[in-house]
Amino acid sequence: MEKKNINKKYKDRLFRLVFHKKSDLLDLYNAVNQSSYQNSEDLEITTLEDAIYIGMKNDVSFLIDDILNLYEHQSTYNPNMPIRGFLYLADLYRKHIESRKLNLYSRSLVKLPFPKYLVFYNGTQDEPDHKELNLSDAFQNNCNGKPCLELKAVMLNINLGHNRELMERCRQLKEYAQFVAAVRKQLSGGIPLKEAIDAAVEGCIKAGVLTDLLSTHRAEVQDMVLTEYDEQSHLACEREEGRLEGRLEGRLEGQLSMGAEAILDLLADISEVPEELKAAILAQKDLSLLKKWLKLASKAETIESFTDQIKES
Repeated sequence: MEKKNINKKYKDRLFRLVFHKKSDLLDLYNAVNQSSYQNSEDLEITTLEDAIYIGMKNDVSFLIDDILNLYEHQSTYNPNMPIRGFLYLADLYRKHIESRKLNLYSRSLVKLPFPKYLVFYNGTQDEPDHKELNLSDAFQNNCNGKPCLELKAVMLNINLGHNRELMERCRQLKEYAQFVAAVRKQLSGGIPLKEAIDAAVEGCIKAGVLTDLLSTHRAEVQDMVLTEYDEQSHLACEREEGRLEGRLEGRLEGQLSMGAEAILDLLADISEVPEELKAAILAQKDLSLLKKWLKLASKAETIESFTDQIKES
């Protein structure tokens, strides 16, 4: 199956563009935390610009009032967000420690900002308004106790119709959800993606949804949405390839097992099969070679003659 190529240059997501202004990001923070900060200059952007995922920049992280916030947007459900968040936050804290020249060998406790990790989800898979994903879910052995390491990602469903109170507290977030819904509505009519995006942009501008952003950054928005849909198609292709490979591997394993067992059955009719020979037959992963050994086993008169022949094959 041919994989869909992804542009390897760094690409911003539409979510980042919608909240690229500190004032809009502060509004989102206030809406999520039901706070009332007014001065956007109190917000310090800490996003690591060189951290990417499939050619896309990570969304946004910022510091305010000694709280380190990591906001990620996901258009497909991903249970591995806590793992990604853990790695990303580790880099953020490393950068924070280095930039402030904090001494980790000091006899005094080094104080770090409090972490908050939110994932804004607007995929098509049905998900609740609020869901918690834990890093510990990925650990293979619970050792009958709590792990020494934990991280919680709070996933908020921002599809239109979900988290209504949050949407009402943040106009920019609500309009972002309206634009995404508009694109999907156009696509449901069966028109090509680029035309669907164009129609959604036109309709939202007329309706007063993200008007300034869509008017000013129209071409950029179109490119971002196309890229994000390409990314989703890429992931879908990888998942389908994985399922196909799994099915093929399962068939091959079945044939290998059947071939090995058939050889052992034939040899057992001659004499007891030595454990070393049995292990070698069961471990063989070359189906064509097993088929050749099966013919040899059907004609073999002794275990020794069969062993000699397969050594030569």
